[in-house]
Amino acid sequence: MAEQVIVMAPTGQAVLRPLIEAAMRTQLRVIETGLRRTERRLRGFERQYNMSSEEFYQCLTQDQIEETLETIEWAGEYQTWLRLHRQYETLLGAHVAD
Repeated sequence: MAEQVIVMAPTGQAVLRPLIEAAMRTQLRVIETGLRRTERRLRGFERQYNMSSEEFYQCLTQDQIEETLETIEWAGEYQTWLRLHRQYETLLGAHVAD
């Protein structure tokens, strides 16, 4: 993954840098909380159906599993996990340039 860099103009850098870094740390914690909650839900589905969410999602997108309210919910949780995971990895790789 390419490194994400935030570049600030020299004016106000001393004030802005700690604010941006604090916001990034806070957002990482928010995403971590979302990941943990989503992972708990996914584990419930995985135990119930005895398959990983990744395997389930592949089967669902290949029309090998019938769409029901429950499988739609599982797919939504998995999509949420994928989105949160991408956001986390992107933010984790970002830094404020000097």
